[in-house]
Formats: sequence, C-alpha cells, structure tokens
Amino acid sequence: MKILVCVSNVPDTTTKITFSGDNTQFNTAGVQFILNPYDEIALARAIELSEGGKGTVTVIHVGEPSSEPTIRKALAIGADEAVRVNAAPRDAYFVSFQIAEYAKTNGFDLILTGRESIDYNGSQVAAMIGEFLDIPSISIIKKLESDGNSAQIEREIECGKEILKVDFPFVASCAEGVAEPKIPNMRGIMSARTKPLQVLEATDIEVLAAIKSYSTPAPRGMVTMISPEETEKLVSLLHTEAKVI
Repeated sequence: MKILVCVSNVPDTTTKITFSGDNTQFNTAGVQFILNPYDEIALARAIELSEGGKGTVTVIHVGEPSSEPTIRKALAIGADEAVRVNAAPRDAYFVSFQIAEYAKTNGFDLILTGRESIDYNGSQVAAMIGEFLDIPSISIIKKLESDGNSAQIEREIECGKEILKVDFPFVASCAEGVAEPKIPNMRGIMSARTKPLQVLEATDIEVLAAIKSYSTPAPRGMVTMISPEETEKLVSLLHTEAKVI
C-alpha cells in the first residue's frame, strides 16, 4: 500500500502572534514552528498501516526551505521519504492543487491529512484533494482499519457514529482517536538525515482569493461579579451587555 501524508508547518500554540505591513502579513520573526498536531496523528496511523512491509509512507509539504526541519521530523517519526513543493502555501486551494498534481502521477492508495491546521483551522485540504483527483474524501475520521483492499472508517456524527466501508484510493482527514502521535527515537532522528527529500517546483494556478488583513482577538474585558441573590441583574446583563439571550 502506498500512503501519502500531507503535513503542514504551523506556529507553536505558545508563540506570540503579530502582524506586519499594516496588518497584511503574518510576522514570522521569532516564531517557533512545529509539525501540525493533527497531521502527526495522520502520520502515526499511516506508519502503523505500513508496518511489517505492508506499504510505504511518503510525506508531502507545500512550503519554503525554512520548513525543512519540520519535514525531517516527519521522516524521523517513520516516514520513508518526503516531498517539498517549493512555494509559499498561500491558501488551501493552492496547497490542495499542488498535492493533487504530485499524487496524480504516483499512484497512491491512500492520502491522509489532519482534520485541520491549527493556524487557519480551515478543514478544506482533504476535500479539495479528493475533488482534484476525482476520488472519495471522508472528513474528520476517528478510526481507520484496512484489509488491504478497502478500509473501514468510523466518524462521529450527531447523536452517534457513522461506519463506512471505502475502496481504495481515497482521501481522509484524521482527528483524535485515529492513532497516538509517535515520538521520534534516536535511530529515527539519525536516519532522517539520509532519507530522500525531493524538492519540486510548484505548478502555476490562478489566484482565487487573497487575505486583505489580519487582526488579533479583542482583549478580554473585566469580570463582573454578581451575588447569587441578584438573579434579575444577571439576566439583565446577559441580555444587554453579553447579548447571549
């Protein structure tokens, strides 16, 4: 089984976020970048499915040279090889198209992504890849088992769960529960230095959307303490100030 895992390079959640260029650009100065946690889950399951000579795992990332430490971490975790499409990941449409263009000529049985990246939280890439390749895409899966010819997938839905059987090839985005993220060991870290990392130039594609500006969340306001006996005051504030009722 040939598995392709899409990985993204995202700011650590503890990093202080700022913007430059009159709030039109994300300021990367001093930002610590990490492998997207949801992509780590997808990668862990891919490695489990390929263990024992059952398959190979390729990771793909659309990004600039500064993202290569993140790609090397994916190789240290256990991926067999990596591909970097040499371009800034300007939006989900662009990223999905580049991944699909690579996948078209390499015959992957399974393409996995994380449910979303923790910076933009778009949850768009898996579905777009499926559309570009004209194969099924299943979003936010919680479990993935395979018999070699097809896969049984479990998803959470309102008031229960959904179980699907899907023939290969297909795309799926992974959430918590699919696998436990793996920590690279020393052997993996050393071998990652010599594993192949192919760099490809991006395919040109029209720009359909652009970010006009960024803004940070409004600062939290002061906390208003209300006595348990002042029920009417609480209801009034929830209605007039918080505007939640």
